[in-house]
Amino acid sequence: MTVDTTREPAIRVRGIEKSFEDLRVLRGVDLDVPAGSVLALLGSNGAGKTTLVRILSTLLKADSGTATVHGFDVTTAPGDVRRSISLTGQFAAVDDVLTGRENLVLIAKLRHLRNPGAIADEMLDRFSLTDSGARKASTYSGGMRRRLDIAMSLIGDPPIIVLDEPTTGLDPQARIEVWQTVEALARGGTTVVLTTQDLDEAEHLADRIAILRRGTIIRNGTLAELRELLPSATVEYVEKQPSLEDVFLALVGDPAETAPDGTAGAGKDLG
Repeated sequence: MTVDTTREPAIRVRGIEKSFEDLRVLRGVDLDVPAGSVLALLGSNGAGKTTLVRILSTLLKADSGTATVHGFDVTTAPGDVRRSISLTGQFAAVDDVLTGRENLVLIAKLRHLRNPGAIADEMLDRFSLTDSGARKASTYSGGMRRRLDIAMSLIGDPPIIVLDEPTTGLDPQARIEVWQTVEALARGGTTVVLTTQDLDEAEHLADRIAILRRGTIIRNGTLAELRELLPSATVEYVEKQPSLEDVFLALVGDPAETAPDGTAGAGKDLG
């Protein structure tokens, strides 16, 4: 997607540090996230991804440094930051006792929005969940639950959404459903910060990729810029075999063909 780099960054981080007793988790993080872009924050377990996300969402205070979200300082204007950002964690914050529609209505009411029922219906339609809206969330597939979770996060139209490892534990088909959702958000102008350990996910979705290692950003750029760090590729002609994921998706069908009840449509004819 095309990103307007002349606008003020949606997120700006300068010199953020955070320690827990004797453990230094963040060691001076500097990061800009252009408005309307998708940034993938890569890092292994313990690199500091979740700590940085918690600071940006005002759930944790940094020891030093500054951070602004949508122009608001996370320390001096936490209320404005919370109204500008939505955080979706690794595990869906969906109430299984409620229906999909009831989950959405609840969030709209908690945010004191008018016409919560109409808002819920709009979100169900936007995320292709209308036919399942009256069913309890406990009956949803993994991909449907994650789509519902993201829909709940977007109530109130926050300009920035943070997805903390959103496809953790999902099967390949559900993962692609979430990818399609993120792509739709980006097309609509929402700024997306995606923390992940899935390199394919980052390559597929991100405009820019920041690599966090031992509490610092060691590289930040587009995929093309990061590829330039390695020697030029040599051209070889090889026979490419289909991956297991290719076979799986061919057998179970495309996620776009998923039936309203969340079950996969008919598999493609492999013969």
